[in-house]
Amino acid sequence: MSAVAVVGSVAFDDIETPAGRAAHVLGGSATHFAVAASYFCPVHLIAVVGDDFPADEREYLASRGIDLSGLEVRPGRTFRWSGRYHEDLNVRDTLALELNVFADFRPDVAAAVRRAPYVFLANIDPALQQGVLDQFERPVLVACDTMNHWIASAREPLEALLPRIDLLVVNDEEARLLSGERNVARAARRILDRGPRTVLIKRGEYGAILFSPESVFAVPAFPLEDVFDPTGAGDAFAGGMVGHLAATGDRTDAGLRRAIVYGSVLASYIVEDFGGRRLRTLTRDDIERRYRQFVALTEF
Repeated sequence: MSAVAVVGSVAFDDIETPAGRAAHVLGGSATHFAVAASYFCPVHLIAVVGDDFPADEREYLASRGIDLSGLEVRPGRTFRWSGRYHEDLNVRDTLALELNVFADFRPDVAAAVRRAPYVFLANIDPALQQGVLDQFERPVLVACDTMNHWIASAREPLEALLPRIDLLVVNDEEARLLSGERNVARAARRILDRGPRTVLIKRGEYGAILFSPESVFAVPAFPLEDVFDPTGAGDAFAGGMVGHLAATGDRTDAGLRRAIVYGSVLASYIVEDFGGRRLRTLTRDDIERRYRQFVALTEF
């Protein structure tokens, strides 16, 4: 079993959705990824928090077996985000964003962590992603997430990074913006031409599609009657997927497809409560049971 290293944000979120509200819940791209991946393999968390970060939250992350030696603590406040989702949960408004100690985050990856074979570059500045990736020795798989803000404001460093990426994870809107194509399949082909080995396009309640030069694989989202909060679903998806790949070492097409289904399972659980709280009670048996349901759902 190999380890995965993730670099990204650890934050506190205030969230409002049609299902209710939650204040000061643990969030951040690296947090959701790390917790999801920890169900499958060891995880090194590379992030920064303020000196206001509670001891019980640190203990929770450590209880998941997550290596916190790369979680830097600086004087000041932890990154904070506040958002409101519409009736269409694919649409949300950012009400407040306070980068705080994250604003000057420039991680120095520890020597032991630099040998991690699996690396996930969560949704942060592409120049920062590049700087972190430069510190790793010989990763066998590098996955990367990005967002509209970086595609619009930091396209040059993002495009310079793409040839070093084995798996780019974006949603359909981001794929269209990055490629200039409206059709998702054409958008994926255009992005593949820019260097990444594979492109995974997340489509929210409609699932995800994996594109490689040789094949296409589509998986639905698990059907849920109640969705409380989609915050972190994409990060949990990536965590489940990359974590499973690291656990099995199977990077064949079949192995990647299985990993994507496990990612979909983790994403389906995180939306069942606010701010990733569902993952605090989740067991591996829960994951395997829903995985079997997922297989039955798609088998014909």
